Amino acid sequence: MTTVLEIDHVTVAFDGFRALDDLTLTLERGELRCIIGPNGAGKTTLMDVITGKTRPDSGAVRFGGRSLAGMPEHAIANLGIGRKFQRPTVLANHTVFENLELAVAGNKSVWSTLFRTVDARQKARIDEVIDVISLAPQRTMHAGILSHGQKQWLEIGMLLAQDPKVLLIDEPVAGMTHEETMRTAEILASLAGERTVVVVEHDMDFVRNIAENVTVLHEGRVLAEGSMADVQNDPRVVEVYLGQ
Repeated sequence: MTTVLEIDHVTVAFDGFRALDDLTLTLERGELRCIIGPNGAGKTTLMDVITGKTRPDSGAVRFGGRSLAGMPEHAIANLGIGRKFQRPTVLANHTVFENLELAVAGNKSVWSTLFRTVDARQKARIDEVIDVISLAPQRTMHAGILSHGQKQWLEIGMLLAQDPKVLLIDEPVAGMTHEETMRTAEILASLAGERTVVVVEHDMDFVRNIAENVTVLHEGRVLAEGSMADVQNDPRVVEVYLGQ
């Protein structure tokens, strides 16, 4: 496999507290990686460092062998790293199709995008994404009336429309029904292979359903790494996280 993202001995401190402590992590192209750990383990800070929201005090982040040092968030996103936060941020008064149209358009203004016609290639891309996220019946519905799970899928779709190489997904199933959770697992699993998918999640049943590789963070460091069976049987992981 080919390494796509490297976090190399990264340290981030806030007022003396080390949110990340000499953290090293490697992600391969096409893998689905779950990152778990107790609150305060450094999961959010790790996502912030990868996307350029937070700059490390020391260490390096490389994407496809290229250093991301000093790059602003939008430039990192344009390279192909997409991030979905826990709370969906879809445009409630626009349809599913329009939300995806805006995502395909990138940095163009809302109004200039909505008052032009998408070309055939863009429309084909939107149709493809709508099928992946299981929202074909809702394509003309306003996003505001979608269920919580459907809004999450739409936001995943909005990232997909931008064709990222790496998807960072933060707690995708929080607040979902069981059926929505299962469908989310299917969606994320279907994306791996073509893209690298990184999922931060607290729902261990969900993680067991999708995990290929699991990284456990604790106090800003990698505590354990491997298959779900490996980490859930690691006494250190049980002590600091799974046994809580």
